Amino acid sequence: MKLKALLVTILAGYSVACFSDDITVAMTGDIMMGTTYPGISLPPKNGEEIFRDVKPILQRTTIAVGNLEGTLLDGGKSTKSGGANSYSFRTPTSFSHLLKDAGYDFLSMANNHANDFGQEGILSTEQQLTKQGIKFSGIKGRTESAVVVRNGIKFGICAFGHNQYTLKHRDLATVKRIIDDLKQKSDIVIVSFHGGAEGRSKSHLPQGAESFLGEDRGSLREFAHFCIDNGADIVYGHGPHVVRATEVYKGRFIAYSLGNFCTPYGMSLAGISAYSPVVEIKVNKQGRFLSGKIHSFLQQKGIGPRKDPNLRVAHEMMNLTKTDVPHSEATIDKDGNITLK
Repeated sequence: MKLKALLVTILAGYSVACFSDDITVAMTGDIMMGTTYPGISLPPKNGEEIFRDVKPILQRTTIAVGNLEGTLLDGGKSTKSGGANSYSFRTPTSFSHLLKDAGYDFLSMANNHANDFGQEGILSTEQQLTKQGIKFSGIKGRTESAVVVRNGIKFGICAFGHNQYTLKHRDLATVKRIIDDLKQKSDIVIVSFHGGAEGRSKSHLPQGAESFLGEDRGSLREFAHFCIDNGADIVYGHGPHVVRATEVYKGRFIAYSLGNFCTPYGMSLAGISAYSPVVEIKVNKQGRFLSGKIHSFLQQKGIGPRKDPNLRVAHEMMNLTKTDVPHSEATIDKDGNITLK
């Protein structure tokens, strides 16, 4: 009888684990695994260890999303001027499988490095992601949105940026049209955006529009609220190269910037620029936020995100959220747990 009771308990636990209604989403910021332009700056062992510490999170969630900052390409000519503020990123196509191995299901291409090698770079990147079974969107005139089906749930995902060749987050009519379309063919709508000024002094989320190097980088509070007001369930941002506040607005989750995530070369990793969170949230089948967790990782040059036992990223995002979005419907504690008020 004791053995029978034990088996019943084990099977009951197995059933709960396998047939839970929980929907989990993992979000990360900028990914640029290494570059061969203008010189070769690639991590050791062909990059096999760069996602080592984050794989357990990305692989266990229902869906994992991020931002691919650059191209997957083996040749081509840079479209950039090569000046002091000009960077071109070209990651070898042999690294493409690392993204799938890490657990990514969708990657945004709506950023200021997707066009670093022109149409050739865009086409090669799209081909490599397709080969790995990873969905993408964000380039104007190409793929406007994607639907990823996981565990019977249809996730409709779109991406917006601030460059001429991207679908722009300032074009609210287009944003609404794409979200409206996704609402018709998916259960949960996720919006990615690349926006905001850049640098270690840009952690705080301002009111109103931001500009950087003469570019309008958007009014990000307005944009995120607009998306949710029009039916989006999750909005995640990147672009400033530092983390920013999170918010739960009308029961839906917003991350205003997830910063650098896996950028071992080509970007500053000094101080808070090395903060690399994985934000994992749980939502119900209607996309309503239930709970979340900020997992803290740090980067060093040539190395991907590594666990931070001091939880500095969680502390930073907790403090930024308290300061910049005091009316959020959720709070963050010192361990990175996100709970509804």
